[in-house]
Amino acid sequence: MRINQFISHNTSHSRREADELIKQGLVKINAKIAQFSDRVKQEDRVFIKDKRIHKKTQFSVIVYHKQKGELVSHKDDRGRKTIYENLPKKFSSWLSIGRLDFASEGLILLTDSALIASALMKSDLEREYYLKIKGHINKEVVEAMENGLEIKNEKKGAHSKSKISSMMIAPFLEYEIFGSSGGYTKLRVVINEGQNRELRRFFGHFDLKIMDLKRVAFGIVELDMLRAGKYRYLEKTEYEKLRDFLRINAIKF
Repeated sequence: MRINQFISHNTSHSRREADELIKQGLVKINAKIAQFSDRVKQEDRVFIKDKRIHKKTQFSVIVYHKQKGELVSHKDDRGRKTIYENLPKKFSSWLSIGRLDFASEGLILLTDSALIASALMKSDLEREYYLKIKGHINKEVVEAMENGLEIKNEKKGAHSKSKISSMMIAPFLEYEIFGSSGGYTKLRVVINEGQNRELRRFFGHFDLKIMDLKRVAFGIVELDMLRAGKYRYLEKTEYEKLRDFLRINAIKF
């Protein structure tokens, strides 16, 4: 593990803050001043300002019900509200596991462990969403949901500043169309990827605009009756299943 990762994983410092501490010569690995390229081995001892950093043996995860009009970010140069402004200050250094865009709502996981955040973000755990779309789902859209979609040189549904113009979208694991009314269609979809604005880009390809997007589940964790703007810690059974996931995927904590 790189030295800045080790620090962010085992302390309240972010990687950027860890880099600044290393730059100032305040970090040591054993008796040697740490360099940016250093990696921490199992037997190494790490110090910040001569105070030893002990490896975490536990981690915590919370479920937050993100509201529309909140950013999953620590700050915004346009002054928009972030989830951290609504959460208690004790969570200010916690990491979000994936994101939901400004106009979306629903389940967000946050953790005090960089390792857990990285493992879950890169996983193929199922993500379940409820959508309201302007337009109708035709045969072409259904075939793409079932077989996958390749987007080339196109930014429909993407953020205006996105540089990504091509994307491979895997087949949906599940989908359920509830019906259409007043020019809108409601449906439920389950995917196991977390690409940036993936669903908005998928439906945007067919000139279908997502009006409402709500994530209701991530892996074994469900939003259930958690009210918008509120949070809860994982329950004991959820932690047990998360540890099973880590063990099965050979992720050592």
